[in-house]
Amino acid sequence: MGGPGPGPRHPADQNRPGTAPGGIYLCGHSAGAHLVAMTLCTDWTEYKVIPDIKGALLVSGVYDLLPIIDTYVNDALKMSQEVALKNSPMQYGRHMNAGTCQVVIAVAEHDSPEFHRQSQQYFQSLMESGLDVSYVLVDGTDHFNVIEKLSQEAYGLTQLILKMILKH
Repeated sequence: MGGPGPGPRHPADQNRPGTAPGGIYLCGHSAGAHLVAMTLCTDWTEYKVIPDIKGALLVSGVYDLLPIIDTYVNDALKMSQEVALKNSPMQYGRHMNAGTCQVVIAVAEHDSPEFHRQSQQYFQSLMESGLDVSYVLVDGTDHFNVIEKLSQEAYGLTQLILKMILKH
């Protein structure tokens, strides 16, 4: 095991520039973006919890499960139309209340037309709900290297995440 972590922050540090802010920041890619989107549209008061989600980066996500029903992917899932609708974040976007959470919908330039369609439509529905949301087309990337590059400090999405965190 490694040494002790940084420990709790002193309250006086909360507003000092360069200190890590509180709250939760979520990032998901593909099916992971679906999970982040479902997290954002969950009514947490039902569970007597109010998560302090400050920001979310959803990359090349699956927001509409209906197109999956007629593909080989559904052979294992056996999803009905009802289940697909219930678990499609696209159905909840216009009614979502994610508070002051900043949401970024990103899609790889060379993703399939379906990923582009879903990302654009989900972005639109979040805008219509009044959320702080932006859309980013990540030039020169495909469905896989769009997320693999997050380990590179100079990568645009890495910088976007850092700005999002330091903004709060």
